Amino acid sequence: MRTLLVYPLFPPTFWSYNKILELVDRKVLLPPLGLITVAAILPQTWDFKLVDRNIRPVTEDEWDWAELVIFSAMIVQKQDLLDQIREAKRRGKSVAVGGPYPTSVPHEVAVANPDFMILDEGEITLPMFIDALENGETQGVFRTLEKPDVSETPVPRYDLLELDAYDSMSVQFSRGCPFQCEFCDIIVLYGRKPRTKTPEQLLAELDFLYELGWRRSVFMVDDNFIGNKRNVRLLLQALKVWQAEHQYPFRFNTEASIDLAADIELMDLMVECNFDAVFLGIETPDEESLSMTKKFQNTRTSLTESVDKIIHAGLRPMAGFIIGFDGEKKDASSRIVKFVEEAAIPTAMFGMLQALPNTALWHRLEKEERLRENSRQDINQSTLMNFVPTRPITDIAQEYIEAFWQLYDPEVFLDRTYRCFLKLGAPKCKPPAKLPSWVDLRALGIIIWRQGIKRKTRWKFWHHLFSVMRQNPGVWETYLTVCAHNEHFLEYRQIVRDEIEAQLIEFQRQEALSPVPVTSEVA
Repeated sequence: MRTLLVYPLFPPTFWSYNKILELVDRKVLLPPLGLITVAAILPQTWDFKLVDRNIRPVTEDEWDWAELVIFSAMIVQKQDLLDQIREAKRRGKSVAVGGPYPTSVPHEVAVANPDFMILDEGEITLPMFIDALENGETQGVFRTLEKPDVSETPVPRYDLLELDAYDSMSVQFSRGCPFQCEFCDIIVLYGRKPRTKTPEQLLAELDFLYELGWRRSVFMVDDNFIGNKRNVRLLLQALKVWQAEHQYPFRFNTEASIDLAADIELMDLMVECNFDAVFLGIETPDEESLSMTKKFQNTRTSLTESVDKIIHAGLRPMAGFIIGFDGEKKDASSRIVKFVEEAAIPTAMFGMLQALPNTALWHRLEKEERLRENSRQDINQSTLMNFVPTRPITDIAQEYIEAFWQLYDPEVFLDRTYRCFLKLGAPKCKPPAKLPSWVDLRALGIIIWRQGIKRKTRWKFWHHLFSVMRQNPGVWETYLTVCAHNEHFLEYRQIVRDEIEAQLIEFQRQEALSPVPVTSEVA
Protein backbone atom coordinates (compact mmCIF):
# COMPACT_ATOMS: atom_id res chain seq x y z
CA MET A 1 0.00 0.00 0.00
CA ARG A 2 1.52 3.32 -1.07
CA THR A 3 0.73 5.50 1.94
CA LEU A 4 1.20 9.26 2.10
CA LEU A 5 1.27 10.74 5.62
CA VAL A 6 0.39 14.45 5.68
CA TYR A 7 0.70 16.83 8.63
CA PRO A 8 -1.46 20.00 8.28
CA LEU A 9 -0.32 23.59 8.69
CA PHE A 10 -0.17 25.40 12.01
CA PRO A 11 -1.20 29.07 12.15
CA PRO A 12 1.28 31.36 13.95
CA THR A 13 1.36 30.38 17.64
CA PHE A 14 3.42 31.03 20.76
CA TRP A 15 5.56 28.00 19.88
CA SER A 16 6.02 28.72 16.16
CA TYR A 17 9.39 30.40 16.81
CA ASN A 18 9.51 31.45 13.16
CA LYS A 19 11.96 34.31 13.60
CA ILE A 20 14.33 32.17 15.67
CA LEU A 21 14.19 29.24 13.26
CA GLU A 22 14.98 31.56 10.35
CA LEU A 23 18.20 32.54 12.13
CA VAL A 24 19.43 28.93 12.17
CA ASP A 25 18.07 27.97 8.75
CA ARG A 26 15.35 25.61 9.99
CA LYS A 27 11.64 25.46 9.22
CA VAL A 28 9.83 23.86 12.17
CA LEU A 29 10.41 23.45 15.89
CA LEU A 30 9.18 19.84 16.30
CA PRO A 31 8.22 16.91 14.03
CA PRO A 32 4.84 15.10 13.85
CA LEU A 33 5.63 12.35 16.36
CA GLY A 34 2.11 10.91 16.08
CA LEU A 35 2.34 10.32 12.34
CA ILE A 36 5.74 8.64 12.45
CA THR A 37 4.43 6.42 15.26
CA VAL A 38 1.44 5.54 13.06
CA ALA A 39 3.87 4.62 10.29
CA ALA A 40 5.69 2.28 12.68
CA ILE A 41 2.46 0.54 13.75
CA LEU A 42 1.16 -0.01 10.21
CA PRO A 43 2.48 -3.01 8.22
CA GLN A 44 6.13 -2.47 7.37
CA THR A 45 5.53 -4.08 3.97
CA TRP A 46 3.69 -0.87 3.00
CA ASP A 47 5.54 2.01 1.32
CA PHE A 48 5.51 5.34 3.16
CA LYS A 49 6.16 8.96 2.36
CA LEU A 50 5.64 11.81 4.83
CA VAL A 51 5.00 15.49 4.10
CA ASP A 52 4.93 18.06 6.89
CA ARG A 53 3.10 20.98 5.30
CA ASN A 54 4.79 23.28 7.79
CA ILE A 55 7.96 22.58 5.78
CA ARG A 56 6.61 22.33 2.24
CA PRO A 57 3.44 21.46 0.26
CA VAL A 58 2.65 18.03 -1.13
CA THR A 59 4.05 17.69 -4.65
CA GLU A 60 2.06 16.50 -7.67
CA ASP A 61 4.25 13.41 -7.87
CA GLU A 62 3.46 12.57 -4.24
CA TRP A 63 -0.28 12.98 -4.81
CA ASP A 64 -0.09 10.78 -7.91
CA TRP A 65 1.98 8.14 -6.07
CA ALA A 66 -0.37 7.75 -3.10
CA GLU A 67 -3.06 5.09 -2.82
CA LEU A 68 -3.93 6.01 0.78
CA VAL A 69 -3.54 9.41 2.48
CA ILE A 70 -3.43 9.59 6.28
CA PHE A 71 -3.82 12.83 8.24
CA SER A 72 -3.33 13.58 11.94
CA ALA A 73 -4.05 16.93 13.56
CA MET A 74 -4.57 18.97 16.69
CA ILE A 75 -7.42 21.43 17.05
CA VAL A 76 -5.27 24.40 16.05
CA GLN A 77 -4.67 22.72 12.67
CA LYS A 78 -8.40 22.36 11.98
CA GLN A 79 -8.76 24.51 8.86
CA ASP A 80 -5.83 23.09 6.93
CA LEU A 81 -6.80 19.54 7.92
CA LEU A 82 -10.28 19.98 6.42
CA ASP A 83 -8.88 21.65 3.30
CA GLN A 84 -6.36 18.85 2.73
CA ILE A 85 -8.93 16.09 3.27
CA ARG A 86 -11.09 17.70 0.60
CA GLU A 87 -8.10 18.03 -1.72
CA ALA A 88 -7.23 14.36 -1.32
CA LYS A 89 -10.84 13.36 -1.95
CA ARG A 90 -10.95 15.60 -5.03
CA ARG A 91 -8.01 13.61 -6.34
CA GLY A 92 -9.80 10.33 -5.78
CA LYS A 93 -7.66 9.13 -2.89
CA SER A 94 -8.71 6.94 0.00
CA VAL A 95 -8.43 9.12 3.13
CA ALA A 96 -7.94 8.20 6.79
CA VAL A 97 -7.75 10.69 9.67
CA GLY A 98 -6.85 10.50 13.34
CA GLY A 99 -5.14 12.38 16.14
CA PRO A 100 -6.35 14.55 19.05
CA TYR A 101 -8.69 16.83 17.09
CA PRO A 102 -10.66 14.13 15.19
CA THR A 103 -10.77 12.05 18.38
CA SER A 104 -12.26 14.94 20.39
CA VAL A 105 -14.86 16.14 17.88
CA PRO A 106 -15.20 13.58 15.07
CA HIS A 107 -18.40 15.18 13.79
CA GLU A 108 -16.48 18.34 12.86
CA VAL A 109 -14.00 16.35 10.76
CA ALA A 110 -16.72 14.16 9.24
CA VAL A 111 -18.02 17.15 7.22
CA ALA A 112 -14.97 16.78 4.93
CA ASN A 113 -16.00 13.16 4.20
CA PRO A 114 -12.88 11.15 5.03
CA ASP A 115 -13.24 7.43 4.29
CA PHE A 116 -11.82 6.22 7.59
CA MET A 117 -11.65 7.78 11.05
CA ILE A 118 -9.02 6.09 13.21
CA LEU A 119 -9.68 7.61 16.63
CA ASP A 120 -8.34 7.29 20.17
CA GLU A 121 -4.94 5.57 20.55
CA GLY A 122 -3.55 3.95 17.42
CA GLU A 123 -1.96 0.94 19.07
CA ILE A 124 -5.51 -0.45 19.33
CA THR A 125 -7.45 1.24 16.52
CA LEU A 126 -4.87 0.96 13.73
CA PRO A 127 -4.99 -2.87 13.76
CA MET A 128 -8.80 -2.56 13.51
CA PHE A 129 -8.31 -0.33 10.45
CA ILE A 130 -5.87 -2.79 8.87
CA ASP A 131 -8.34 -5.66 9.37
CA ALA A 132 -11.07 -3.59 7.69
CA LEU A 133 -8.84 -2.94 4.66
CA GLU A 134 -7.97 -6.62 4.40
CA ASN A 135 -11.69 -7.44 4.46
CA GLY A 136 -12.27 -5.10 1.52
CA GLU A 137 -14.04 -2.37 3.49
CA THR A 138 -13.82 1.12 2.01
CA GLN A 139 -14.99 3.18 4.98
CA GLY A 140 -15.35 2.97 8.74
CA VAL A 141 -14.91 4.54 12.16
CA PHE A 142 -12.63 2.81 14.65
CA ARG A 143 -12.84 3.65 18.37
CA THR A 144 -11.92 2.11 21.71
CA LEU A 145 -12.36 2.86 25.40
CA GLU A 146 -9.31 0.75 26.19
CA LYS A 147 -5.95 2.35 26.93
CA PRO A 148 -3.07 0.50 25.25
CA ASP A 149 0.08 -0.76 26.91
CA VAL A 150 2.65 1.65 25.46
CA SER A 151 5.46 -0.75 26.32
CA GLU A 152 4.40 -2.49 23.07
CA THR A 153 4.65 0.66 20.93
CA PRO A 154 7.30 0.31 18.19
CA VAL A 155 10.13 2.77 17.54
CA PRO A 156 8.73 5.71 15.50
CA ARG A 157 9.82 5.98 11.87
CA TYR A 158 12.18 8.94 12.29
CA ASP A 159 13.74 7.99 8.96
CA LEU A 160 10.67 9.38 7.17
CA LEU A 161 11.36 12.92 8.38
CA GLU A 162 13.24 15.69 6.61
CA LEU A 163 15.51 15.93 9.64
CA ASP A 164 17.44 19.05 8.65
CA ALA A 165 14.24 21.09 8.66
CA TYR A 166 13.59 20.55 12.39
CA ASP A 167 15.17 22.36 15.31
CA SER A 168 14.40 19.60 17.82
CA MET A 169 13.26 15.97 17.81
CA SER A 170 10.42 14.46 19.86
CA VAL A 171 10.24 11.30 21.93
CA GLN A 172 7.50 10.13 24.28
CA PHE A 173 8.02 8.14 27.47
CA SER A 174 4.54 8.29 29.02
CA ARG A 175 0.89 9.09 28.35
CA GLY A 176 -1.63 10.32 30.89
CA CYS A 177 -1.52 12.53 33.98
CA PRO A 178 -2.63 11.76 37.56
CA PHE A 179 -4.19 15.18 38.19
CA GLN A 180 -7.71 16.45 37.44
CA CYS A 181 -7.39 20.03 36.13
CA GLU A 182 -10.85 20.97 34.90
CA PHE A 183 -9.71 22.63 31.65
CA CYS A 184 -7.25 19.92 30.54
CA ASP A 185 -8.01 17.53 27.68
CA ILE A 186 -4.99 15.29 28.29
CA ILE A 187 -6.78 13.31 30.97
CA VAL A 188 -9.77 12.99 28.61
CA LEU A 189 -7.64 11.70 25.73
CA TYR A 190 -5.12 9.60 27.66
CA GLY A 191 -6.51 9.02 31.14
CA ARG A 192 -5.33 9.76 34.67
CA LYS A 193 -3.15 6.67 35.07
CA PRO A 194 0.24 7.42 33.49
CA ARG A 195 1.42 4.59 31.25
CA THR A 196 5.11 4.43 30.44
CA LYS A 197 7.42 2.75 28.00
CA THR A 198 10.35 0.76 29.31
CA PRO A 199 13.78 2.40 29.60
CA GLU A 200 15.01 -0.02 26.92
CA GLN A 201 12.32 1.18 24.52
CA LEU A 202 13.18 4.82 24.97
CA LEU A 203 16.89 4.14 24.58
CA ALA A 204 16.16 2.22 21.36
CA GLU A 205 14.45 5.34 20.01
CA LEU A 206 17.47 7.43 20.95
CA ASP A 207 19.74 4.85 19.31
CA PHE A 208 17.78 5.22 16.09
CA LEU A 209 18.04 9.02 16.19
CA TYR A 210 21.75 8.75 16.93
CA GLU A 211 22.27 6.40 13.99
CA LEU A 212 20.42 8.84 11.73
CA GLY A 213 22.97 11.49 12.71
CA TRP A 214 20.80 13.60 15.00
CA ARG A 215 22.89 15.66 17.46
CA ARG A 216 20.58 18.44 18.62
CA SER A 217 17.84 18.88 21.22
CA VAL A 218 15.23 16.25 22.05
CA PHE A 219 11.88 17.21 23.55
CA MET A 220 10.30 14.62 25.85
CA VAL A 221 6.70 15.37 24.85
CA ASP A 222 5.05 13.78 27.92
CA ASP A 223 2.36 16.09 29.26
CA ASN A 224 3.64 15.33 32.75
CA PHE A 225 7.04 13.64 32.60
CA ILE A 226 6.99 12.88 36.33
CA GLY A 227 3.46 11.44 36.43
CA ASN A 228 4.94 8.04 37.27
CA LYS A 229 8.01 8.94 39.33
CA ARG A 230 9.11 5.36 39.94
CA ASN A 231 9.37 4.58 36.24
CA VAL A 232 10.91 7.97 35.45
CA ARG A 233 13.73 7.28 37.92
CA LEU A 234 14.41 3.95 36.21
CA LEU A 235 14.53 5.70 32.84
CA LEU A 236 16.82 8.48 34.06
CA GLN A 237 19.24 6.03 35.65
CA ALA A 238 19.56 4.19 32.33
CA LEU A 239 19.62 7.42 30.31
CA LYS A 240 22.43 8.82 32.43
CA VAL A 241 24.64 5.88 31.44
CA TRP A 242 23.58 6.06 27.77
CA GLN A 243 24.35 9.77 27.54
CA ALA A 244 27.80 9.34 29.08
CA GLU A 245 28.64 6.42 26.77
CA HIS A 246 27.61 8.47 23.72
CA GLN A 247 29.32 11.68 24.94
CA TYR A 248 26.06 13.56 25.55
CA PRO A 249 24.77 13.93 21.98
CA PHE A 250 21.34 15.18 23.09
CA ARG A 251 20.09 18.03 25.24
CA PHE A 252 16.63 17.29 26.69
CA ASN A 253 13.66 19.35 27.82
CA THR A 254 10.17 18.31 28.88
CA GLU A 255 6.93 19.21 30.69
CA ALA A 256 6.25 18.48 34.37
CA SER A 257 3.98 19.43 37.24
CA ILE A 258 5.25 21.92 39.81
CA ASP A 259 5.69 19.20 42.45
CA LEU A 260 8.95 18.37 40.65
CA ALA A 261 10.46 21.02 42.93
CA ALA A 262 9.90 18.80 45.97
CA ASP A 263 12.12 16.03 44.57
CA ILE A 264 15.74 17.22 44.60
CA GLU A 265 17.08 13.77 43.72
CA LEU A 266 14.88 13.57 40.63
CA MET A 267 15.90 17.04 39.45
CA ASP A 268 19.57 16.17 39.96
CA LEU A 269 19.11 13.02 37.89
CA MET A 270 17.48 15.04 35.11
CA VAL A 271 20.36 17.52 35.03
CA GLU A 272 22.88 14.65 35.04
CA CYS A 273 21.09 13.32 31.92
CA ASN A 274 21.51 16.75 30.25
CA PHE A 275 17.97 18.04 30.76
CA ASP A 276 18.24 21.82 30.77
CA ALA A 277 14.64 23.11 30.70
CA VAL A 278 11.17 22.16 31.90
CA PHE A 279 7.72 23.54 31.06
CA LEU A 280 5.49 24.04 34.12
CA GLY A 281 1.72 24.45 34.10
CA ILE A 282 1.45 27.21 36.71
CA GLU A 283 -1.67 28.90 35.21
CA THR A 284 -2.13 31.65 37.83
CA PRO A 285 -0.79 32.79 41.22
CA ASP A 286 -4.42 33.25 42.39
CA GLU A 287 -5.07 30.35 44.74
CA GLU A 288 -8.86 30.69 44.50
CA SER A 289 -8.71 30.23 40.73
CA LEU A 290 -6.41 27.22 41.09
CA SER A 291 -8.85 25.59 43.48
CA MET A 292 -11.80 26.47 41.24
CA THR A 293 -10.19 24.67 38.31
CA LYS A 294 -9.12 21.73 40.51
CA LYS A 295 -5.40 22.35 40.08
CA PHE A 296 -4.83 21.54 43.72
CA GLN A 297 -1.22 20.42 43.21
CA ASN A 298 -0.31 24.09 42.69
CA THR A 299 -1.77 25.19 46.02
CA ARG A 300 0.28 22.99 48.36
CA THR A 301 3.51 25.00 48.41
CA SER A 302 4.77 28.45 47.47
CA LEU A 303 4.86 28.65 43.67
CA THR A 304 7.66 31.21 43.71
CA GLU A 305 9.79 29.04 46.01
CA SER A 306 9.10 25.98 43.87
CA VAL A 307 10.25 27.73 40.70
CA ASP A 308 13.33 28.97 42.54
CA LYS A 309 14.27 25.41 43.56
CA ILE A 310 13.89 24.23 39.99
CA ILE A 311 16.13 27.04 38.71
CA HIS A 312 18.83 26.38 41.31
CA ALA A 313 18.77 22.69 40.42
CA GLY A 314 19.82 23.61 36.87
CA LEU A 315 16.50 23.50 34.99
CA ARG A 316 15.42 26.64 33.15
CA PRO A 317 11.68 27.16 33.72
CA MET A 318 9.17 27.76 30.97
CA ALA A 319 5.61 28.14 32.20
CA GLY A 320 2.01 28.36 31.07
CA PHE A 321 -0.41 30.99 32.41
CA ILE A 322 -4.15 31.49 31.89
CA ILE A 323 -6.53 34.40 32.43
CA GLY A 324 -10.32 34.13 32.57
CA PHE A 325 -11.10 31.61 35.32
CA ASP A 326 -14.52 31.76 36.95
CA GLY A 327 -14.63 34.12 39.91
CA GLU A 328 -11.39 35.78 38.86
CA LYS A 329 -10.81 39.26 40.29
CA LYS A 330 -9.88 42.33 38.27
CA ASP A 331 -6.22 42.78 37.24
CA ALA A 332 -5.51 39.03 37.17
CA SER A 333 -3.06 39.61 34.32
CA SER A 334 -1.09 42.13 36.40
CA ARG A 335 -0.71 39.54 39.13
CA ILE A 336 0.56 37.04 36.57
CA VAL A 337 3.11 39.53 35.22
CA LYS A 338 4.25 40.31 38.77
CA PHE A 339 4.63 36.61 39.52
CA VAL A 340 6.60 35.94 36.30
CA GLU A 341 8.96 38.80 37.16
CA GLU A 342 9.43 37.74 40.79
CA ALA A 343 10.00 34.11 39.84
CA ALA A 344 12.33 35.10 36.94
CA ILE A 345 10.68 32.85 34.36
CA PRO A 346 12.08 33.85 30.95
CA THR A 347 9.45 32.14 28.78
CA ALA A 348 5.86 32.62 29.94
CA MET A 349 3.19 31.22 27.63
CA PHE A 350 0.08 33.29 28.26
CA GLY A 351 -3.44 32.72 26.97
CA MET A 352 -7.11 33.27 27.69
CA LEU A 353 -8.96 30.27 29.06
CA GLN A 354 -10.61 28.08 26.42
CA ALA A 355 -13.12 25.30 26.95
CA LEU A 356 -11.63 22.36 25.08
CA PRO A 357 -14.10 19.75 23.79
CA ASN A 358 -15.17 17.04 26.25
CA THR A 359 -13.19 18.41 29.19
CA ALA A 360 -14.86 18.78 32.58
CA LEU A 361 -14.88 22.54 31.97
CA TRP A 362 -16.63 22.05 28.61
CA HIS A 363 -19.35 19.85 30.12
CA ARG A 364 -19.92 22.24 33.04
CA LEU A 365 -20.21 25.28 30.79
CA GLU A 366 -22.46 23.39 28.39
CA LYS A 367 -24.78 22.53 31.28
CA GLU A 368 -24.73 26.18 32.37
CA GLU A 369 -25.44 27.26 28.75
CA ARG A 370 -22.31 29.42 28.69
CA LEU A 371 -20.57 28.04 25.60
CA ARG A 372 -20.54 30.62 22.82
CA GLU A 373 -22.14 29.50 19.58
CA ASN A 374 -20.07 29.71 16.40
CA SER A 375 -16.94 30.42 18.43
CA ARG A 376 -13.63 29.85 16.69
CA GLN A 377 -12.14 26.41 17.26
CA ASP A 378 -8.60 26.99 15.95
CA ILE A 379 -7.69 27.73 19.54
CA ASN A 380 -4.38 29.44 20.31
CA GLN A 381 -3.00 32.49 22.13
CA SER A 382 -4.60 34.89 19.64
CA THR A 383 -8.16 33.60 20.06
CA LEU A 384 -10.95 35.09 22.18
CA MET A 385 -12.52 32.93 24.87
CA ASN A 386 -15.15 30.50 23.53
CA PHE A 387 -17.49 30.81 26.51
CA VAL A 388 -19.13 33.50 28.63
CA PRO A 389 -16.80 34.33 31.56
CA THR A 390 -17.83 35.64 34.97
CA ARG A 391 -16.48 39.10 34.22
CA PRO A 392 -16.74 41.09 30.97
CA ILE A 393 -14.78 39.47 28.18
CA THR A 394 -13.69 42.89 26.93
CA ASP A 395 -11.96 43.56 30.26
CA ILE A 396 -10.24 40.18 30.20
CA ALA A 397 -9.08 40.62 26.60
CA GLN A 398 -7.69 44.10 27.23
CA GLU A 399 -5.82 42.93 30.33
CA TYR A 400 -4.46 40.04 28.32
CA ILE A 401 -3.18 42.22 25.47
CA GLU A 402 -1.47 44.62 27.86
CA ALA A 403 0.15 41.83 29.89
CA PHE A 404 1.44 39.98 26.80
CA TRP A 405 2.89 43.24 25.52
CA GLN A 406 4.60 43.92 28.83
CA LEU A 407 6.00 40.40 29.30
CA TYR A 408 7.85 40.57 26.00
CA ASP A 409 9.08 44.14 26.10
CA PRO A 410 12.72 43.74 24.94
CA GLU A 411 14.28 45.26 28.04
CA VAL A 412 11.89 43.53 30.46
CA PHE A 413 12.58 40.18 28.81
CA LEU A 414 16.36 40.67 28.92
CA ASP A 415 16.28 41.63 32.61
CA ARG A 416 14.09 38.65 33.53
CA THR A 417 16.23 36.20 31.59
CA TYR A 418 19.37 37.66 33.16
CA ARG A 419 18.03 37.20 36.70
CA CYS A 420 17.12 33.60 35.91
CA PHE A 421 20.52 32.70 34.51
CA LEU A 422 22.46 34.31 37.35
CA LYS A 423 21.02 31.70 39.73
CA LEU A 424 20.58 28.81 37.28
CA GLY A 425 22.39 25.71 38.49
CA ALA A 426 25.45 24.86 36.39
CA PRO A 427 25.34 21.87 34.00
CA LYS A 428 26.53 18.57 35.46
CA CYS A 429 27.68 16.94 32.23
CA LYS A 430 30.17 18.18 29.67
CA PRO A 431 29.65 17.29 26.01
CA PRO A 432 32.83 17.48 23.94
CA ALA A 433 33.52 20.95 22.60
CA LYS A 434 32.80 21.52 18.92
CA LEU A 435 33.42 24.37 16.55
CA PRO A 436 30.34 26.48 15.76
CA SER A 437 28.91 26.14 12.26
CA TRP A 438 28.63 29.03 9.82
CA VAL A 439 24.86 29.06 10.44
CA ASP A 440 25.43 29.40 14.20
CA LEU A 441 27.95 32.22 13.73
CA ARG A 442 25.58 34.02 11.37
CA ALA A 443 22.72 33.73 13.89
CA LEU A 444 24.96 35.03 16.66
CA GLY A 445 25.98 37.99 14.53
CA ILE A 446 22.35 38.89 13.84
CA ILE A 447 21.43 38.77 17.54
CA ILE A 448 24.43 40.90 18.47
CA TRP A 449 23.51 43.44 15.78
CA ARG A 450 19.83 43.63 16.74
CA GLN A 451 20.00 43.43 20.54
CA GLY A 452 23.56 44.63 21.21
CA ILE A 453 23.90 47.46 18.71
CA LYS A 454 20.73 48.51 16.87
CA ARG A 455 18.11 48.56 19.65
CA LYS A 456 17.95 50.51 22.90
CA THR A 457 18.66 47.19 24.66
CA ARG A 458 22.33 47.55 23.71
CA TRP A 459 23.66 48.50 27.16
CA LYS A 460 21.66 45.87 28.99
CA PHE A 461 22.59 43.24 26.41
CA TRP A 462 26.35 43.64 26.92
CA HIS A 463 26.16 44.20 30.68
CA HIS A 464 24.02 41.12 31.25
CA LEU A 465 26.04 38.90 28.91
CA PHE A 466 29.41 39.72 30.48
CA SER A 467 27.93 39.44 33.97
CA VAL A 468 26.56 35.93 33.23
CA MET A 469 29.90 34.90 31.69
CA ARG A 470 31.70 36.08 34.82
CA GLN A 471 29.31 34.87 37.52
CA ASN A 472 27.86 31.69 35.97
CA PRO A 473 30.13 30.78 33.03
CA GLY A 474 28.66 27.31 32.49
CA VAL A 475 25.38 28.70 31.13
CA TRP A 476 26.35 31.68 28.97
CA GLU A 477 25.76 29.91 25.63
CA THR A 478 22.24 28.85 26.64
CA TYR A 479 21.65 32.37 27.96
CA LEU A 480 22.39 33.82 24.52
CA THR A 481 20.04 31.29 22.93
CA VAL A 482 17.19 32.33 25.21
CA CYS A 483 17.92 36.01 24.52
CA ALA A 484 17.40 35.18 20.84
CA HIS A 485 13.92 33.81 21.61
CA ASN A 486 12.54 37.30 22.00
CA GLU A 487 13.03 37.84 18.26
CA HIS A 488 9.95 35.62 17.91
CA PHE A 489 7.99 37.08 20.82
CA LEU A 490 8.48 40.66 19.63
CA GLU A 491 6.67 39.75 16.43
CA TYR A 492 4.15 37.44 18.07
CA ARG A 493 2.99 39.97 20.67
CA GLN A 494 1.98 42.24 17.77
CA ILE A 495 0.05 39.35 16.19
CA VAL A 496 -1.73 38.77 19.50
CA ARG A 497 -2.65 42.45 19.83
CA ASP A 498 -3.86 42.80 16.24
CA GLU A 499 -5.92 39.59 16.19
CA ILE A 500 -7.50 39.99 19.62
CA GLU A 501 -8.42 43.62 18.94
CA ALA A 502 -9.96 42.65 15.59
CA GLN A 503 -11.98 39.88 17.24
CA LEU A 504 -13.11 42.26 19.98
CA ILE A 505 -14.46 44.69 17.40
CA GLU A 506 -16.40 41.90 15.69
CA PHE A 507 -17.54 40.55 19.06
CA GLN A 508 -18.87 43.93 20.13
CA ARG A 509 -20.62 44.36 16.77
CA GLN A 510 -22.39 41.02 17.20
CA GLU A 511 -23.21 41.85 20.81
CA ALA A 512 -24.91 45.07 19.68
CA LEU A 513 -27.09 43.02 17.32
CA SER A 514 -27.88 40.37 19.94
CA PRO A 515 -31.02 40.70 22.09
CA VAL A 516 -29.12 39.11 24.98
CA PRO A 517 -25.60 40.52 25.54
CA VAL A 518 -23.16 37.64 25.96
CA THR A 519 -20.65 39.78 27.87
CA SER A 520 -22.96 40.24 30.82
CA GLU A 521 -21.58 38.93 34.07
CA VAL A 522 -22.57 35.43 35.09
CA ALA A 523 -24.02 35.09 38.56
